[in-house]
Amino acid sequence: MIVTLIFKFKITLMKYIFLFFTTLAFAQQTKVVDFKSVLGKITVNPIDRNVSGDIHYHFEMLQSTDTIKIDAQNMVFSNVKLNYGTVKHLNTQKQLQIIFPFKKGKNTLTFNYLAKPKQTMYFIGSTEKDNLQIWTQGQGKYTSHWFPSFDDVNEKVVFNLDISFDKEYEVISNGKLVSKSDLDGFSVWNYRMQKPMSSYLLMLAIGKFEKQIQIAKSGIPLEMYYEPKDKARFEPTYRYSKMLFDFLEKEIGIQYPWEIYKQIPVRDFLYAGMENTSATVFSSPYVVDSTAFEDRSYINVNAHELAHQWFGNLVTAENGKHHWLQEGFATYYALLAEREIYGEDYFYSKLYESAQQLKFASRTDTIPVLNAKASSLTFYQKGAWALFVLQEAIGENNFKKAVQSYLKKHAFQNVTTDDFFAEIRKVSTFDLNNFSKGWLETTKFNTEEANRLLKKNSATRLLLEIDTMRKKPLLEKNDFLVKVMKSNAYFTVKEAIVNQIKNEIFEDKKQLLILALETNNTQVRQTVAQNLTKIPEDFREQYETLLNDNSYQTQEIALINLWNNFPEQRFRYLQQSKNWIGFNDHNLRTLWISLALNTDGYISNKEELIAELIKYSSSEYEGSTRQNALENLITFRIMNEMVLKNLVNATTHHTWQFSKFGRDTIRKLLQNKDLRNSFEKILIDLNENERFQLQRLLNE
Repeated sequence: MIVTLIFKFKITLMKYIFLFFTTLAFAQQTKVVDFKSVLGKITVNPIDRNVSGDIHYHFEMLQSTDTIKIDAQNMVFSNVKLNYGTVKHLNTQKQLQIIFPFKKGKNTLTFNYLAKPKQTMYFIGSTEKDNLQIWTQGQGKYTSHWFPSFDDVNEKVVFNLDISFDKEYEVISNGKLVSKSDLDGFSVWNYRMQKPMSSYLLMLAIGKFEKQIQIAKSGIPLEMYYEPKDKARFEPTYRYSKMLFDFLEKEIGIQYPWEIYKQIPVRDFLYAGMENTSATVFSSPYVVDSTAFEDRSYINVNAHELAHQWFGNLVTAENGKHHWLQEGFATYYALLAEREIYGEDYFYSKLYESAQQLKFASRTDTIPVLNAKASSLTFYQKGAWALFVLQEAIGENNFKKAVQSYLKKHAFQNVTTDDFFAEIRKVSTFDLNNFSKGWLETTKFNTEEANRLLKKNSATRLLLEIDTMRKKPLLEKNDFLVKVMKSNAYFTVKEAIVNQIKNEIFEDKKQLLILALETNNTQVRQTVAQNLTKIPEDFREQYETLLNDNSYQTQEIALINLWNNFPEQRFRYLQQSKNWIGFNDHNLRTLWISLALNTDGYISNKEELIAELIKYSSSEYEGSTRQNALENLITFRIMNEMVLKNLVNATTHHTWQFSKFGRDTIRKLLQNKDLRNSFEKILIDLNENERFQLQRLLNE
């Protein structure tokens, strides 16, 4: 970070020296002071969108020093006391610094604070519309924006929260709920942890949730939350959850390290999921019915975030260089858990898929696993591949022994790759130096070794064989591909065949496409739907069967392709799909409205349907729903002042994917002179943030 600042901003040498020593001093704070526990009595205000509280930190001085620091972004402090007496302090707007001639021994620090977080704590919806949710996301943005804590992952603290909020809402935080009391329309929720954790794993979620509780084999309560409207979606959403928990406890060989495990879906979450200690928050698109389960199940995210409770939460990487110890492990153990559900062919097919991605990425990716700046693909997938290679090399039993020893020895501490390797060396003479050079310290993907391991499975052997045929003329390989398509080969193999023949002449590949449809496998049939955008008349009836598949994604692809290819059949397709809704982002409903509006003579109530589609693009809905609606509105050129305003509002959204979509779309539209004029006209009606974003785009 320091080097980046030097080159990017050309700071002076003196500033560099100051920044270096300041950063170094904080990095070394854990050697001087050990913060043991904290009790935060906090109140969250949804109207002013702020959080305030009374904080009690207990800490032990390990060495003498004159200053200790707590990270606190843009907060206001009052009543700051050390051991219940006043103390000199400094608020830098990034840290609360306590200035005192500290000596070895135990201390108590108390203070009041007020924060209005610009990030990390998010307020979704409102009490007026009865759709309020409040949730936090500490990783990458830091908990210190809403709770005075520590951006350094090496400072582990026992966190306890007493949270005051409207009693009509459910309030969820880390640890066990030990008590709850009501007073004057408010409830105080008292959550307690028993073991220390890094600050980025502190969480808070508030909303109108219900829950169901299951008990793991080890006796751990598993609390699974959902919004009341999603009660019917509970089973497919949380399918296999208890099984995943029981499997990972057994596979890892170390009992789940916390007293309870909670899972909470929230709207407009920044990522797929986040492994806060004892409480995973995940994105609401994974709340699914039994049909959506076929396309978008929560299983992998579920297993991945659960594995982090050991790899990341129980033992935490000392710094970004060793981040693979969290993401690589979580990815690999999630894959092991999925193997328990779906079998060996699935397991090896996923390894094959990630190997293909890594092989392609290695052509341009110049950053290896053991580097804080490595890509997500590298940390997650190459890290998982490294563990697979290691386990195959030393044997499953030795691998398990090493992992168990590693977790026991470093429980509730911070670790490096050498800490893990030290446990491997106790059970095996495997050459870890060469392993590290080949898998962790180079950007090259070892395709030869990967393929050798993949060939242990019949499905991936076929995948590799089919891959070698990619450049052969279809005529030369057709008989073989037909034979495979007729066999009981795993579905990923048949998907690979359909993908390989995508650009072939239709008549030449027709037989294979028919066989693909006849597999009655959802994924294989969906691959046909995706790859065949130009549909011949003599294949229309076979393609139309895709409209009946148990997959909202397949139905969406098939509907738009059929509507485009066969104008004379549009009424029939629209009648068949008029009651479709799709995923919880309304993908099928928004598509149907768009198609209906653009089918001559089909409807008379165009204004009503336009209003419905525009409503889906408004801030009343999640970003994914809004983006679906906006994409359809723009594609079919249904653009009025309200659509443009909703598009500008998208640029202010807290999720980078949706805000980027808004900016990129406006850039394209501004190339049209009339639309540029329309955007300029609405400037006066926008709020300050919206006006800033649009003006910046207009000035580009």
